[in-house]
Amino acid sequence: MMRELLENLRRRPHGPAEWIADGVRLLAVASIVVAGIGWGVQGALSLAFVTVGMLLPRALGVRPAFDIAFGIVALVSVWSSVTDLYITVKWWDLPMHFLLTGLVAALCYVLLVRFGVVADHETLRHPLLSATIVTTALGTSFAALWELWEWFAKNYVDHTTYVGYRDTIGDMAQGVLGALLAGLLMRVLTAHPRRAGGQADAATAAGRAAATPDRPPVRPA
Repeated sequence: MMRELLENLRRRPHGPAEWIADGVRLLAVASIVVAGIGWGVQGALSLAFVTVGMLLPRALGVRPAFDIAFGIVALVSVWSSVTDLYITVKWWDLPMHFLLTGLVAALCYVLLVRFGVVADHETLRHPLLSATIVTTALGTSFAALWELWEWFAKNYVDHTTYVGYRDTIGDMAQGVLGALLAGLLMRVLTAHPRRAGGQADAATAAGRAAATPDRPPVRPA
């Protein structure tokens, strides 16, 4: 499995969507420098951490649209933190918790399936229900860890971090809803159009070979 992850990281992108996904990753790398210059070491470290995380969708070979969405939301989320947008725009963290928690939960689900920790929902009797339950549970756990990190940051890293009971409950509620939606959309998020296309091409080629009778090569006169 690890070899497959490394091969996905090394291979060249195929199609415009995968090029865009890699472009978002390059933008994240450039953001590390920008954040370091404009917001100091803490900003650069935040962007570096997110940039490393953005390699995971590529390593797992997920659907390019899923990869792009994860990269953009992760970048917007971390930049919102670095620039204190969460403080100046009080409601802005709610859509970020909804979107990012849902995407992270879906990505964690794919990771656990690939490593055989949980069963692939497509192999179970109730695939939609199974994917929704597991993804929602993962998202709930991630939302709780996120709030624990905010509490830790408030007390030991940055005292300007806003933490409150209503804020915590609202953030967790949005995260759970985002994970629930991700679970309901799991079949779309984990689809592999490239593989399906390759299988279709192979089937078409096999059909043509079967339909064409064997005949000796024709030599030009």
